[in-house]
Amino acid sequence: MQQLTAKQRAFFEEEGYLIVENLLTAEETAYYGNLYDSFLDNRIDASKYRSDLSGGNNEKEKITQIMVPSKLVPDLLQKPLHQKTLAMAKELMGNDIELDFDMLINKAPYTDTITPWHQDAAYWIDMPDKRAASCWVAIDHAYKENGCMWYTPKSHLSSILPHIQSGNKGALKCDGSETDSVFVELHPGSCVFHHGGTLHYSRGNSTSDNRRAFITNFRPTSMIELEREKGVDHTGERQVRTK
Repeated sequence: MQQLTAKQRAFFEEEGYLIVENLLTAEETAYYGNLYDSFLDNRIDASKYRSDLSGGNNEKEKITQIMVPSKLVPDLLQKPLHQKTLAMAKELMGNDIELDFDMLINKAPYTDTITPWHQDAAYWIDMPDKRAASCWVAIDHAYKENGCMWYTPKSHLSSILPHIQSGNKGALKCDGSETDSVFVELHPGSCVFHHGGTLHYSRGNSTSDNRRAFITNFRPTSMIELEREKGVDHTGERQVRTK
């Protein structure tokens, strides 16, 4: 199984994100692409975990989010994407790190709708141990025109910015700028980790391609237990973190 170098681990700590090329083989990526389409076209019924992050009221979803796909397909937990990203998350943050939740986010063709600037930590309840990371795995080629990720380096080293909720229970948003940030284009099967406090966003998809991403999220086992005690299982409504 692929291992991270000391240089990669240091980059993640210092910059707040880390690109890992070729996490999945072409065959593995094809498996996830086929499974992903089964979720999108409702062959796998994920209706209770499905929403449109754009907050729109239109019949056509612009940014489809499907939470906890591994609850519906438990075998996913033993497949390469989950196993490889968990191993790397442990390398980045410690052996007490485990999977908190997973999700799918797709930007459909020609929807041209941004995911606003935000920090994942703005969604959290107050937790004493702030170690957390998301791994964003590209199922399609992710590039600027179809909505690849942008990150603001070192933003995880500062306090969490004020966030507000976008319209109709859409995603949280805060101030951010491409000027201070870097974009991360990925080939299918490659991924990028980012810290829970790293400021990020993506442009809308103005192309004929989908921009499918499979995302795994990690934190310490004790903090996952605290979340569950507080009723947080990442399937319900989002709320801005309260202090």
